[in-house]
Amino acid sequence: MFKLKRYREVIFTSILDFLIVLVSWFIFHSLYPETINLLIQDFNLNFITAGLAVSLYWIAVFVLMGLYKKLYLVSRLDEFIKVLKASLLGTLVIYFVINVNEIISIREQRILIIVYWGIVFSLLALNRFIVRSIQKFYAQRGKGLHRTVIIGTGQTAKVAYEDLKRNKILGMQVLGFIQVNGQSPDPETGIKEEDVIGNLEEIKDILEEKQVQEILVALEPNRRQDLVDVISKIDSPDVSLKLLPDFYQVVSGLSKTNQIFGMPLVEISPEPMPLWEKTIKRVFDLVLASFVLLLTFPFLLIIAVAIRLTSPGPAIYRQKRVGRNGREFTIYKFRTMLNDAERHSGPTWAKKNDPRVTGIGYWLRKLRIDEIPQLFNVLKGDMSIVGPRPERPHFVEKFSEQIPLYTRRLRMRPGITGWAQVKWKYDTSLDDVKEKTKFDLFYIENASLRMDAKILINTIITVIKGKGQ
Repeated sequence: MFKLKRYREVIFTSILDFLIVLVSWFIFHSLYPETINLLIQDFNLNFITAGLAVSLYWIAVFVLMGLYKKLYLVSRLDEFIKVLKASLLGTLVIYFVINVNEIISIREQRILIIVYWGIVFSLLALNRFIVRSIQKFYAQRGKGLHRTVIIGTGQTAKVAYEDLKRNKILGMQVLGFIQVNGQSPDPETGIKEEDVIGNLEEIKDILEEKQVQEILVALEPNRRQDLVDVISKIDSPDVSLKLLPDFYQVVSGLSKTNQIFGMPLVEISPEPMPLWEKTIKRVFDLVLASFVLLLTFPFLLIIAVAIRLTSPGPAIYRQKRVGRNGREFTIYKFRTMLNDAERHSGPTWAKKNDPRVTGIGYWLRKLRIDEIPQLFNVLKGDMSIVGPRPERPHFVEKFSEQIPLYTRRLRMRPGITGWAQVKWKYDTSLDDVKEKTKFDLFYIENASLRMDAKILINTIITVIKGKGQ
């Protein structure tokens, strides 16, 4: 039920959009019934099935174009521009589809597509404007607000609370304050002990118990050192995290802020890659993984046999790793070490000239061939071709306590190769992990198809040069 409430704006808006594009189809068909019937008959569709198919197509376009992200009290002008872009792109694709059909002339096709775009765009834009206006109307009256907690108990937190309480249009209903480092509220702020609903160590339980949708971090300027600790502990993709910058950050331009009805806020976005890029990335993963496995299958069998003949134990090594959002999965690799290499030592890092590495394992590691079975993990959805490398549960628990923001690596599907792998060496110490974490966090905050391509090119160069370890 809670999950359903989180996405009520998306569910409501998508249903309305579906009905709007379906109505657009009815209107369009009523204007050109004979021509439309000729076109859809060529695709073996009737009036009803064609309308449903086109409506589902539009919903897919809207999802890929991000029309269902950040719907709560979104600027009506911003939404108008997003609808304009999505409708133009969607109509352009339809134009190329019907252009294959030679039943009607090119001139008629252009007239039809312009009229259809005009109907779809006008009705969608009007619908979104009305819905957001109603949403804003109710928010001004304190209805439908997002459940919010404020991190901090100082003067900055109190000012933020007063702003939210005074301006309902900001869309946040404050449930209470969260203590940082056990600091009690300053009596001068007017924040009472009963207004404090917990401390930072209890934040995960508070988010779940209070069904929190928004978190506003409002620390005092002299407590900015606590910011990393705060962000490290608040790692829920279902909760929007916003920071209240101080005056100097805003006027100096050191922070990129969003104006939410006059209140400057820095939004920490867990999903920098837009949905259409993530969709292309996933399709690319599936195609590339399937192609490489089919192409190299005989070669992989030879390697597996060679591993079995040169050292006792299985050819494929299985190990538990931590994936996206902390979910554990089994990773597959060609075995490059002696069987049960960690039986006596427990989980340890590999090191240069590691005596546990077998003769054939040395070359498999150097050429990164030992990673190829992980393509099965890619097909299963546990991994991606590019992303932060997955680590074992033992080390994830250890590093989460010692390295700030380490768990943010779990926001993305782990990869066979990544930015840290092409820019840093293998882990041999905690300092190495800290350095690699910096590269992983940089990738997560700047993830794009272009960056993935850059990482793949660097990985290929690394393999060719035999720089693996």
